[in-house]
Amino acid sequence: MRDGESDDPSTESGGEPAVTDERRRTRHRDQGRRAEGMDPERLRYFTQPAEGTPHTRHRRRRSAQAPGTTGPIPGLTPATPPGQRATPVRIPPGGQIPQQPRTRPVPPAADGQTEARTTPRASRPAEPQPPQPAEPHASRPAERQSPPRRPVPPREDRPVAEAETDTDFIVERRPAPAPDRRVDDPRDADDFRDADDFRDVEVPEPSSAQPRRLREDRADTEVRALHDPGEDDGWWPGVDDVEEPAAPRRRSREKQKQRRAVVAVAVVFMLALVGGIGYFGLKTLGVFDSRKDYTNAAGTSDVIVDIPDNSTLADFGRILVDADVVGSVRAFVDAADGRPISGGIYKLRTQIPASTAVEMLTDESATHRVGRVVVPPGLQLDSKTGIDGMVTPGIFQRIQDATTVDVNGRSEGVTVAQLEEAAANSTPEELGVPSWAKEAVESMTGDHRRIEGLIAPATWERVEPQDSPVQILHDMIAKSATMFESWGLLDKNNSGLQPYETLVAASIVEREVRHEEDAPKVARVIRNRLDRDQKLEMDSTQNYTADVTNIDVHGDAYKADTEWNTYRYKGLPPTPIASVGMPALEAMLDPAPGRWLYFVTVDTAGTTRFADTFEEHKRNREEACDNKLVSTGCQ
Repeated sequence: MRDGESDDPSTESGGEPAVTDERRRTRHRDQGRRAEGMDPERLRYFTQPAEGTPHTRHRRRRSAQAPGTTGPIPGLTPATPPGQRATPVRIPPGGQIPQQPRTRPVPPAADGQTEARTTPRASRPAEPQPPQPAEPHASRPAERQSPPRRPVPPREDRPVAEAETDTDFIVERRPAPAPDRRVDDPRDADDFRDADDFRDVEVPEPSSAQPRRLREDRADTEVRALHDPGEDDGWWPGVDDVEEPAAPRRRSREKQKQRRAVVAVAVVFMLALVGGIGYFGLKTLGVFDSRKDYTNAAGTSDVIVDIPDNSTLADFGRILVDADVVGSVRAFVDAADGRPISGGIYKLRTQIPASTAVEMLTDESATHRVGRVVVPPGLQLDSKTGIDGMVTPGIFQRIQDATTVDVNGRSEGVTVAQLEEAAANSTPEELGVPSWAKEAVESMTGDHRRIEGLIAPATWERVEPQDSPVQILHDMIAKSATMFESWGLLDKNNSGLQPYETLVAASIVEREVRHEEDAPKVARVIRNRLDRDQKLEMDSTQNYTADVTNIDVHGDAYKADTEWNTYRYKGLPPTPIASVGMPALEAMLDPAPGRWLYFVTVDTAGTTRFADTFEEHKRNREEACDNKLVSTGCQ
């Protein structure tokens, strides 16, 4: 039994006096409000001792000195400045006494007793001095002395107004100590032998926290627990009561998770990007391409394949694979070996070796080409037989030859008769005739030659065999009109003629001239004769309707009664007499300056002589007679 403890049965185990009903009623009579008329001493010491029991306030003093004596223990008496209250600290059931603020002795009061007050930490100097070690209790061994406390930086206390102060006490929480360092060291127990000695001590919180006031019901419970250790509700106020906030740690963990997620997404994206680029790069190089190839050169069936212009060899390969012509793109590209191949429509065989497909596509005779029509300058719609017996296929014949194809026993394409019918009886709109030629075309409805000269000389790569004759003619005439206009027929015409008349005159230049440098002079002869209202008397116009064309016009040919015979009729013929190329059209748009009225070709090389008078012209004809180029009119 410790010094000063009573063996009275009214005390509970541990030497603490029992909490009687009288003490409970006295301590909680006016909870939360300062009771008027109550003894301040009783209120400050929480309760009055029962009669016959020792006062707990003097137990500590008796234990530190000789039995029966009273007075403060130097260095341990808590000194509290006037006007401040101490925070009660509960002694937990385990006997571990939490740390409380140190006290220093104050001068004795008038009644001869010494009051213990704690000095707020804010009142300590800026550079704290280590506190003097407290004198050990007489009843404790030396090893139980409290070690020196670590100085605490000064802080600013917030004064509490008396009007806002709880009736019995103010409990403030202190910040939690460092991790794993609880203020329950048994060595410090001697400094807190009795919670009643610190009834007026107010424990300040760190400057970042405001004093937190416990609810009245909890305050009641805690004060009762100070005097009744047997009642353990699992909570007691003290320096360990305030835990370190977990919100910053949670935010830090969340930020770390977010950073990890962002890094993971970035890594996945980069891997996908690198993998995709690598895959497409290898695919472009043909690493994953199949090398399948067929071996039967005869193939299995016919197929029409349309290859767009400007296609690469890989494009050729993909189209042929889709049409089942070759086994793989890689096989075709390897077989082509970089050779240029023109786009167009081809008749091929299915399931043939890639090398065979390349040979069919690059055949110079264009045997396997379909729908390719070549229209040279000066070609007419109808086929013509020359004086030498050779037949020159006309435009209609060439269209028929290009579109007629046999596909697995089924014939496709258009015929000359179908084209003549469409040209003679279709409307100008259906035929794609431009507005500047529409009147002349309508005036000759029923004659297929009304569209003569409206198809420009070019290589027509895609004349679809499946198209109707009207559709074929429409496409060719509409595109030709665009070509004529781009050559300057509408905006660069200095001939003094209408656009359609200019095209008619240019067709005569096309048929009469062998060398381009002579074209502007021939255009000037036509323009001078028209200005003088003189017959053109051009052999080319007479040969347009002749069964056999001949440069040496003679006999009845001069007398042929056709509108195209300029030996008989003045002015221009009703239609062009051939397809007009760009050089002939440009020459007619801007004829060369001169007074020429006559010209004649004097040799087989195409040498042409020009004359202003008929006498000069006759001398030029004699040169042609001497060269045996003509016989008509020779001596």
